[in-house]
Amino acid sequence: MPKTIDLQKHKENYLQFIESRNTLILSMLDADGRPFSSCAPFVKKAEKLYIFISRIADHYQLIEKSEYIDVLMLADESATTNKFATERARWSCIPKNIGLEGHEDIFALFHATYGEKMIEMLRGLDFSLFELTPLQGRYVVGFGLAFDTDINAKRFDHVVVDKKKEVSK
Repeated sequence: MPKTIDLQKHKENYLQFIESRNTLILSMLDADGRPFSSCAPFVKKAEKLYIFISRIADHYQLIEKSEYIDVLMLADESATTNKFATERARWSCIPKNIGLEGHEDIFALFHATYGEKMIEMLRGLDFSLFELTPLQGRYVVGFGLAFDTDINAKRFDHVVVDKKKEVSK
């Protein structure tokens, strides 16, 4: 008999987890098709994520040229009791460089999270704002506790694997 889970509780925990994170791990492919990972601070507004990154950063050019990237949020290792079941959320995203002009609502979120003085200093440099549109994602909170989801948990489906099915070789 399958174990019953409290879907609403996990959905609420997922939304709280997202709100508690400030950094995204970014994954994309380089020009040779090799995996490349980096990280960036972010803010979330509605169903979008935003990163503010320098043109000098390796990931800037790679993101700008990518049709899709993956982003990952991880729980703090020091608060994770079982490293094999680290709480995490990942989404496939469509990136778009939206520049600097006309996005004061997004910059207000960056000000509130990272400090107005810091963000305004970065705006005077070579930084640009990227909008990331999450498509599908997965939230994992433990063994047997994975959920296919969107960024705002409008879709939140428990992933169940039939362990009795034989894996073809």
